[in-house]
Amino acid sequence: MGNAAHDLGQPDAPPLLPPRQPVQLLDERGVFHEVEGYPLDLEERDLHDLYRFMVLARHLDRQAINLQRQGQLAVYPSLYGQEAAQVGAAYALDAKDWVFPSHRDLGIALVRGVDPSRILHLYRGTWLSDHDPYERRFMLISIPVGTQTLHAVGFAMGARLDGADLVVLSSFGEGAISEGDAHEAMNFAAVYQAPCVFFVQNNHYAISVPLEKQTKAPTIAHKAIGYGMPGYRCDGNDVLATYAVTRRAVARARRGEGPSLVEAVTYRMEAHTTADDPSRYQPASELATWSARDPIARLEMFLRAEGMLDDALHAEIDGEARDHAARLRAEVYDAPHGDPRELFEHVYADPPERFAEQRALLERELAATAVPAGGNRAG
Repeated sequence: MGNAAHDLGQPDAPPLLPPRQPVQLLDERGVFHEVEGYPLDLEERDLHDLYRFMVLARHLDRQAINLQRQGQLAVYPSLYGQEAAQVGAAYALDAKDWVFPSHRDLGIALVRGVDPSRILHLYRGTWLSDHDPYERRFMLISIPVGTQTLHAVGFAMGARLDGADLVVLSSFGEGAISEGDAHEAMNFAAVYQAPCVFFVQNNHYAISVPLEKQTKAPTIAHKAIGYGMPGYRCDGNDVLATYAVTRRAVARARRGEGPSLVEAVTYRMEAHTTADDPSRYQPASELATWSARDPIARLEMFLRAEGMLDDALHAEIDGEARDHAARLRAEVYDAPHGDPRELFEHVYADPPERFAEQRALLERELAATAVPAGGNRAG
């Protein structure tokens, strides 16, 4: 088989087919290996930041699971095992760029500077959304699978028409590839050269459905060629590789060369959500294999070998993460709920008749449960 440009009948087009092996800069022992085309522009402070964000994400993730078990959150989707994928991708963005996240992207939110308690209020049901998207350029959490891809492309096209110098990253899991929304978004973005990066966290399971039952493509990144854009693959448990590969895709979009698809190959070490029982479909041997590829341990081994991390700094970072987790707990635990009537505000300039009917139904339900009017939202 010829190269991708030849296959497409475009002799001057760049190759689009991804390699079968994901780009990896840190192996499982934490040893660094250079890979042509993926240079690192990170200083020691950046490496410390990457490590801090990953440790923080894991501590907050565990606190969120504990809060759900104690009845403080309705549900929570863990990111355990995917810290490197999320932190590496988010770190590859500039402050002016935007993120359209999935429901599992607490790690990306942390890098963007979003208060984690604002995210957890969504899962507590305290409020529909509790952060200002414009403050950190981190859009509202998307619960429906794949719909954020369409929103991201629309925003990216609007930015391009406005002449704004920004890139939009749309983050989603491999399960969204089975949804029509993602395909429509990628095709539209490629045709109109939207400054967008489609970042797929391939954690191998869409709830209980394994990847091999979702697609017959060699890899998810191979799907990109069908839209006429490049597909990249990285070891999603390697924060340096994820950063380097995503940074390359971001730079391409910023130059006006259009969208890319980045597949970060990782693994979901926890349940799909706290309402799920992964023991029914995830083999113990598979969990053991991926546990040995822990993304935080891998970076820690590298930093220690390079003399960038000692016991004192390790203890400092761990202590900071524990303090953040305690503050998160204090913010969320028994937080008061807002007034559900506000769901009807700022929706229609001229509400349809069914809107009044729905509001009346809510009023009857609230009256029956003695919820007072004018409740205050948290925060």
